[in-house]
Amino acid sequence: MTYDSVSAPSPGSTPRRLIAAPWHTLSILLIFGYFGFRQGTPQQALAPGSAQAAISHAVIIRGYLVSVAYEIGMAYWVWAGVHWKGGTLRDLTGGRWTSWRDVAIDLGIAIPFFFVWEFTAWAVHLAVDRISTPTAAYHLPTGFAEVFFWILLSIAAGICEEIVFRGYLQKQFHAVTRSIIAAVLLQGAVFGLAHSYQGWKQVIVIAALGVLYGALAAWRRNLRANMIAHAWSDIFEGYLKILWFARP
Repeated sequence: MTYDSVSAPSPGSTPRRLIAAPWHTLSILLIFGYFGFRQGTPQQALAPGSAQAAISHAVIIRGYLVSVAYEIGMAYWVWAGVHWKGGTLRDLTGGRWTSWRDVAIDLGIAIPFFFVWEFTAWAVHLAVDRISTPTAAYHLPTGFAEVFFWILLSIAAGICEEIVFRGYLQKQFHAVTRSIIAAVLLQGAVFGLAHSYQGWKQVIVIAALGVLYGALAAWRRNLRANMIAHAWSDIFEGYLKILWFARP
């Protein structure tokens, strides 16, 4: 069977076979394991936790750019694995917008989904707050350049992580387990573990949010609303929300 842009399975549908070779999926998991558990990754400066005011703007911006390159690189590697099996980008995303009505529908879904996301994050944080575990350092973006590159990183993460986790891993797990519920849970777990540099509290919270994103992709059968909600939530949580609560 070959994939094409017309009959390509959507993110929530049952794939008839793996969309990439098993070794390729293993390579993805190993990369996440390496960067997730190793200390001193570029993303470590981006995770919630403390102040790093002494870090220079150049170092911070370089960290953002390295992280953007990492996000894009992982999405490209995922696409390459699917491409080698005869697939297309549509097999990962579920298709693009074809009209302004499609844009409006996805915005109309992403906006209330964000509030569900925010409530879920709050509830899981409340449940795990008693866990005593180190949390990685965080530097709030300051100045035009840092804010600009943080927003750029948030958009890159919103697009690329949805392609990797919901477009690729969820579909691979679905093909293996033949269960969309198992696929959503498994990719959510990997999503959380891939962020282990932020500390184990954040792993639990992010895994729960990953499951939420997976459920949305399974329902919508594309990643468009996911990408909008994901990018906005990163921008909001990493800058706007902190800035708002930091006001005197």
